Amino acid sequence: MKLTSIIAIFSLFWVMSAFLVMPFGVRTHDEAGIPKVPGQADSAPAHFQPGKIAKRATVLALVLFGLFYANYTFGWISPGMLDFTGGPPNFDGSHS
Repeated sequence: MKLTSIIAIFSLFWVMSAFLVMPFGVRTHDEAGIPKVPGQADSAPAHFQPGKIAKRATVLALVLFGLFYANYTFGWISPGMLDFTGGPPNFDGSHS
């Protein structure tokens, strides 16, 4: 696998991981006992910590990418294993 492919795939895993970890550990102003600014959404976090989210996303992305790369290297799960449709039909209408 080329380095550019590794960077691109890891970046996709990182963005996906960031969205997955973002809601965990968030407290709203009501939960934290902090007064809200007029017009503020009720679901807005009281203390947004992007560094903490980035660290969590990086750890999760490293684990997920490690599993992806190990599968790429060792071939545990192949695309054929994920084909639940029976494959494309032949020209005579039967399945291979």
